Amino acid sequence: MAGGRRRGRRGGPQQHTGTPQPAPPPAPLCPAAPTAQPAGAAPKAGRPKKVVEERAARAPDVDSLGFQAMDRNVPGLSHVILKKLNMESYEDYKSAMDGRKSGSDFGIRTYFDMFQKMEDTFKFCAECKKLPDALPDPKSLRRCKRCQNVYYCGVACQRANWPLHKKFCKKLKLVALDRLVEWLVFTGDIPFPTETWTKPARDVKGWEDWFSMQEQLEEKLGAIVAGRYMTLLWANAGKPRPEDGELRQSIRRLVTDFHSRPLTIGLGLRLFGIDPLAKPLTVHVVGASHVETLNTRPTDYDELTRMFPGHQGMEMVMVGVDVVDGPIMRPPLATPAPRGRVYLSSYKGLYHDFWESHVETKLAARPDLVVGFHPGFHACPDLLAGWLPTLLLLRDYGLPVLFTVYSEQELKASLQILVELETHIVGYASNPFASLRPEQVYSSPNKAPVYCSSHYIALLGAEASAVPGAEGLEDDDDGWQGGEPSAAAVGGGITPVLG
Repeated sequence: MAGGRRRGRRGGPQQHTGTPQPAPPPAPLCPAAPTAQPAGAAPKAGRPKKVVEERAARAPDVDSLGFQAMDRNVPGLSHVILKKLNMESYEDYKSAMDGRKSGSDFGIRTYFDMFQKMEDTFKFCAECKKLPDALPDPKSLRRCKRCQNVYYCGVACQRANWPLHKKFCKKLKLVALDRLVEWLVFTGDIPFPTETWTKPARDVKGWEDWFSMQEQLEEKLGAIVAGRYMTLLWANAGKPRPEDGELRQSIRRLVTDFHSRPLTIGLGLRLFGIDPLAKPLTVHVVGASHVETLNTRPTDYDELTRMFPGHQGMEMVMVGVDVVDGPIMRPPLATPAPRGRVYLSSYKGLYHDFWESHVETKLAARPDLVVGFHPGFHACPDLLAGWLPTLLLLRDYGLPVLFTVYSEQELKASLQILVELETHIVGYASNPFASLRPEQVYSSPNKAPVYCSSHYIALLGAEASAVPGAEGLEDDDDGWQGGEPSAAAVGGGITPVLG
């Protein structure tokens, strides 16, 4: 979205931004007008476990933790964000992310005002961390001409920061461009229409293969570049319009960002040998929040139908305490999803409560696959406590689970926790359908960018006989780890049945 990716995460089990953590951005900005708008009881274990199964207290508000992290890096930055969005407190921000705050509440009246307020939230000196109000002349901050992303209060700070900044300047230029062009996701220009896959899913090994199946790709990209909203964007962004080639590459990255979640779910089905053509399927997206549900349309996962033409019906149930009211806020199905359709539904609450109230009472179907995008239980003890009942439920019911993470560092930390929980880790690997859009750490931009769902972890039940330690990650290849088939082999036609 304009203003940065949706980053709302609160309560557990929830999504989390990972390590390093892109902190919460300004609230989403409306596409078509210059105003802003914005997992029950733990199962009965079959045998004693080392981990005590306690009902965890509600986990901390992770968006709030993100604001705190921003202020540790840049004191006062969270207050700048709230002020620019005409908000008095963090509670106002939370209301905006939940869609409970009207567009007029943000004080945005023009497109220029919208993009300027967004840019103002990035204005602090990357070296000394001073905000404009802390400078003798608040207008003295100057943006790096190369990346159009980071700011400096003067030549001395820029020179002092350059040895670090030069390592990331080129990537940060892409981050800044994608941050603006993402507005076209909300206008409906992105993604472009797609067709039924011309290759079987097993032969589509990554984004290069996916793009090769898109007919008239250059014409579609060209239409977006020349479109009304792209013109409006650069007439009001306060930055020079990039070359058309750069805009086309940005659109491609944002298209991968949009489709990464459904294609990662499709990858999970294939990894576990779950055939959508054999029977109707139910997938639970655990810890769902604003990221999966804000402005989500009922058709947003239809790429799964193009991936598996002729499937028997698929339901995606978004479960989380921060699920946003909207078109997919409808009860889960008690009967199979309609044949050939991907049906989105949601439940606002904790996953283990949903299991008790809906799955055990047959108000909702038992999942064929459970997916968690960036669960973040590695980030701090309180978040792990919030996730614990759900992690134990997934383990003890032997459900196929696919978790994604932002980075190899987060992968390593998550694996260590899952090993301690005696979870059967059947494999982990780089995700061939990871988003290609780089993301910066909001208040500390001079760090290596991260990518949504860059790696995945596949779980099935309890206690693998021998799980490799996470310490071996850096010495292994990018393929499937832990003695299982590689991701390349999966893409090349080998469908492993895990378990």
